[in-house]
Amino acid sequence: MPDTLNRKTEGTPHAAPEGDAVAQGLFRQVGLITRAIAGSGVGKTLVFLIIGLFLIIVATAYGQIRLNAWNKPFYDAISRRDLHDFLRQLGVFAIIAFGLLVLNVAQKWLGEMLKLKLRDGLLHDLVRDWMLPRRAFQLANAGAMGVNPDQRMHEDARKLCELSSDLGMGLLQASILFASFAGILWGLSHDFVFRFADRDYAVPGFMVWAAVVYAGLGSLVSYWVGGSLINRNSERYAREADLRFSLVRVNEHLDGISLAGGEPDERRRIELHIGNVLVATRRLVRGLTNLTWVTAGFGWIAIVAPILVAAPIYFAGKISFGGLMMAAAAFTQAQSSLRWFVDNFSVIADWRATLLRVASFRYALTHTEELREFDSRINYAEGEPGAITISNLRIVSAAGWDLLKEKNVVVRAGERLLVIGAPGTGKTLLFRALAGLWPWGAGDITYPKDEPIFYLPRGTPYLPRGTLREVLAYPLKVENFEPAGFAHALRRLGLERLESQLDTTSRWDRELSQDEQTSLAFARIVLQRPSWVLIDDTFGSLDDETLERVTDVFANELERTALINIGRAAQARDPFFSSVLHLVKSAGKG
Repeated sequence: MPDTLNRKTEGTPHAAPEGDAVAQGLFRQVGLITRAIAGSGVGKTLVFLIIGLFLIIVATAYGQIRLNAWNKPFYDAISRRDLHDFLRQLGVFAIIAFGLLVLNVAQKWLGEMLKLKLRDGLLHDLVRDWMLPRRAFQLANAGAMGVNPDQRMHEDARKLCELSSDLGMGLLQASILFASFAGILWGLSHDFVFRFADRDYAVPGFMVWAAVVYAGLGSLVSYWVGGSLINRNSERYAREADLRFSLVRVNEHLDGISLAGGEPDERRRIELHIGNVLVATRRLVRGLTNLTWVTAGFGWIAIVAPILVAAPIYFAGKISFGGLMMAAAAFTQAQSSLRWFVDNFSVIADWRATLLRVASFRYALTHTEELREFDSRINYAEGEPGAITISNLRIVSAAGWDLLKEKNVVVRAGERLLVIGAPGTGKTLLFRALAGLWPWGAGDITYPKDEPIFYLPRGTPYLPRGTLREVLAYPLKVENFEPAGFAHALRRLGLERLESQLDTTSRWDRELSQDEQTSLAFARIVLQRPSWVLIDDTFGSLDDETLERVTDVFANELERTALINIGRAAQARDPFFSSVLHLVKSAGKG
């Protein structure tokens, strides 16, 4: 057992603001997300969609090659003033254009289905891991990575899937088009020769190399100018998530804010978040503006560049005017494919920022325990039914170590145990440690095998949206209980007025007072009759009448249910409790 906190030192990968996925690099992040989607059950559908898209894009490339070849006879017919051939070429164009239109529609449908299935797979994977037993709680208490998981699973995951699909299709199409039109350009300029200082120099495939150099220069300048966009996008998403959380939190606590007259203070907080969003957005705007100088500049040059590159071949008399237009169109297609990086750099930066956030969150979901700065762990195990044993329990937090003064504790069925804490001790952390939510510390806790434990944390209990029957049965099914049991549970806690609303769906956390919500939680215990109940200081918040009802319930319906209540020192004199444990500060560091 360690004698110190054994806290991980600063500078470890776990201290990174976006988790270890930051240090993993692009390919590991992509692999992490790919494995998540592939393992979600949509892998085969994605394969078929990708194959379909590949075939459609290849067919589209072939159609564009035919359209490019059409340029020569069409413009030659114009130069000859041949009306008959002109009209015939218009008919050929109509056939090619209609075929490309059909292919475009098919590609759009397949692309949208790809986005849908990618999101389907990624969201189901993230939610499945997030909703593993106690995983969401551990992540929420693991630092910055657990903040705003809704933003990462909803907005970030959606955007990642959409951008990945669009960029992936664009890159595939650009690659196929370049491979197709590079051959045309090579054929047109395979014997290109330029004269300099009375000497001839052969440059085979001159137009291909011109397209490569032109697009490569644009890509390098785009990366140099827009490299900071990745971090700027990531920062904006983080600030947007903070603003959204602030707005939702205010909406959830309107009654308390209104009664306290806290609107000006909340407005100040919201405006602070708005200011942070605007600052981050302004930084992004500056980056996008600088990048536009590059992308727009290369775009304007692209209007005349194809003609300039093909002009030497035309003036050398090696191609006709129609051939010039065909060569210019082929060059435009080739360099547009190569300029895919330039044209999409801002989108790529946005995609990289989104990938970083989702991959980091996905990594954190599978490594929640590693995100904490404490090495020492409590040992949890299953034992024989009828007893919970606690041995040498110590709990570590940033404030130090707390421990149970009683070294070896055995709680048996039907016992009523009170735990009181010395000033400065973390009673809520003890509750979480006993519940398995806070595994950091030392000692052993053995639970009875196959015996349910009901946990009632401090504060207002969680009431899911649904019918009152569903709230009482939560998290079990309504069908697991006798219909009459629901009304009986309500009556035992003085909630008779709610019997007529058992099948009414509502937000009960807004319909009921705080005292009624607490009583409803005890009514849930009456209905479910668990073998064990663990409570964090709820007894101290009950009025005398409700407390009398609760103790009467435990004395009658729940006489075989063991109770562990983490409460207050004044309750130690209550004969309801059969024994008392003491949580104290550790004399040393461990």
